Amino acid sequence: MVNLELMDWQSYAAKVKDGNSVIMLPIGAIEQHGPHMSMNPDVLIPKAISEGVAKKSDSILVAPPISYGYKSQVKSGGGNFFPGTTCINGKTLIDVVRDVLVAYARHGNRKFVLVNGHFENSMFLVEGIDLALEHLRHEGIQAQVMLLSYWDYVTKETIATVFPDGFTGWDVEHGGVLETSLMLHLHPDCVDMDKVVHHHPATFPPYDIFPSEPSWVPSSGTLSSAKNASEEYGKLLFDVCVDGIYGSVSERFI
Repeated sequence: MVNLELMDWQSYAAKVKDGNSVIMLPIGAIEQHGPHMSMNPDVLIPKAISEGVAKKSDSILVAPPISYGYKSQVKSGGGNFFPGTTCINGKTLIDVVRDVLVAYARHGNRKFVLVNGHFENSMFLVEGIDLALEHLRHEGIQAQVMLLSYWDYVTKETIATVFPDGFTGWDVEHGGVLETSLMLHLHPDCVDMDKVVHHHPATFPPYDIFPSEPSWVPSSGTLSSAKNASEEYGKLLFDVCVDGIYGSVSERFI
């Protein structure tokens, strides 16, 4: 069993009391991903990857994901004006990450891996981690936290396979081949390829403007086409992320 919330409290307490367990915490967002896909890939993908990593070692447990993330931005997530995209303020995310880490550390855990699935979360996670560690030091608790985004583990070789016509960058992969392929592999019931809107990758000026400009974003909400997504690519992406992340976790914590 890798999902800690499915354990009874006594089994969990016995598992983590010596501080040798690794707690993986997926963090995502509820955000539109085009007409062809559900609004929770940013939660489901890092959760599944965390579970895949945890299955490789008896010392790893997966915590329930933090499902709400920082505000969707036009140039990475299509913006915060699409119905269904449900975001929280940066301070809220910081506080949630801090409080959750502190709570798990008080159970006896000392090793944490935060698996980010939503680009916009990144620096707020850093602040939440920093504040949690500062708080724990005042309680005499020394902990370590690894922070990663799963897409950073996609190798150049994998990119060449999945994007044979050229790779335009992760920033416009919102709702595109990467996420759609992973969802076809993990949760095909959440994808309808007949609804994919095929268009060229979005292009943006080298600045942001506020309030956000909806006309910058394709009407589909996706920033690139998912037409070439496949379950085969999804398995390849999943496996390379699981293997790479497990390598980092085992190097540092196991």
